[in-house]
Amino acid sequence: MATSQSPRSTTASNNSAPARTASRRGFASMDPEMQRRIASEGGKASHESGRGHRWTSDEARQAGRKGGQSRRPAPSA
Repeated sequence: MATSQSPRSTTASNNSAPARTASRRGFASMDPEMQRRIASEGGKASHESGRGHRWTSDEARQAGRKGGQSRRPAPSA
C-alpha cells in the first residue's frame, strides 16, 4: 500500500473525519434567484391546490418567538 496521502485523507495523528468537498447538485447548484423563483412556484401551487398552510396571526407569533429562542442564548439571571 502506498504511503503518500491525497489531500482528502487525514494523517494518522489526526482523529477527525477526512475533509470532503461539497458537491453542488440540484438546488445547491442554482443561483439564489432561481432557487427563490422555484420555491415560490411550489408554494403558490400548494396554496392553489388547497394543501398550503395558512398561518393565523397567533400561530405566526408563536413560531417567531420559538425561532428567536433557538437562535439566542437564554438571558443570564
